[in-house]
Amino acid sequence: MPIYLLGDDPLLFPPPERADRTGLLAVGGDLRPERLLAAYSRGIFPWYNEGQPLLWHSPNPRFVLEPAKLHVGRSLRKTLKAGVYDIRWDTAFADVIAACARVPRPGQDGTWITDEMQRAYVTLHELGYAHSVEAWAGGELQGGFYGVSLGAAFFGESMFAHAPDASKVAFVTAVERFQAWGFHFIDCQVETEHLARFGAGPWPRKHFLEALARAQREPTRRGRWSTTDTPAGSSP
Repeated sequence: MPIYLLGDDPLLFPPPERADRTGLLAVGGDLRPERLLAAYSRGIFPWYNEGQPLLWHSPNPRFVLEPAKLHVGRSLRKTLKAGVYDIRWDTAFADVIAACARVPRPGQDGTWITDEMQRAYVTLHELGYAHSVEAWAGGELQGGFYGVSLGAAFFGESMFAHAPDASKVAFVTAVERFQAWGFHFIDCQVETEHLARFGAGPWPRKHFLEALARAQREPTRRGRWSTTDTPAGSSP
């Protein structure tokens, strides 16, 4: 399959079905908000390492979690009930993405969350599309994750933990909130054992793109999220 070179138009992407067997679809372009939002709306996301050109992916299958299918183990449920962590929303987005960039990951040399990526997603956060869910304890940020929200879909990007179960508690709390808000799914992008334990599973690309189209018919909860948001709250 050919790998497409992106031009100056931030809204122009090849069909995601044309990605190669690894999920790689296109190269080049930039991380302007318009291009990032256009990519996510088509089931495409950037993923590349420092020193590489910008690479855009649409893997098949796609790893996805439906909120109603969330599985929480007994030990983690006890931690949740104990209230070990104070879960906050969108209070330290830049700190969360920076912490995700620093976390060592097995089999990975360096990070794909480059300085360029961090700046781009902080801009998306300031525009009300990217969000962080944070676990705090003792006045310190102990874990969390971030991602992008469009319509009734949430695209998870990365998570980190400095303390036991911190990112897991943030994730479970968020997924339960997403269910109350009527979100259709959380896009986990590629399979990991960690997310599989929460109930995520593989979707063929065709099924994912159809579900994504349905999710985008719903309004986007744009703006800063908070612990007091209600299921009915949304903004165009």
